[in-house]
Amino acid sequence: MANILTMLPTLEGDEFTFIQNLTKDMTETQVQQFAMIYGARRREPQTLLLVTLIAFVGAAGVQRFLVRQIGMGILYLFTWGFCCIGTIIDLVNHRSLAFEFNWKVAQEVAIMVKSM
Repeated sequence: MANILTMLPTLEGDEFTFIQNLTKDMTETQVQQFAMIYGARRREPQTLLLVTLIAFVGAAGVQRFLVRQIGMGILYLFTWGFCCIGTIIDLVNHRSLAFEFNWKVAQEVAIMVKSM
């Protein structure tokens, strides 16, 4: 069994544990395919933090579009991030936003790789 950390070195903590459990029943080839696809689709918490900071002074809600929360992104856009309160909350919770998005993407990719 391949070490998923060598294929996806930016994984940390809960995300690493989740991905390791998700890929434990996969073959070596499936793990490599998973790592390649997941690595391209996942969002880094630092990227979300940076985009949220930029959204704070520009177009509020961009961070929500990045994590496929289109409705919330539109709502933030029209309400200036709920008068900046929602954007401040997103600044504090950027890691959980990224983990939630990555969790969903990992499950989608795992299903896709296992069906190949």
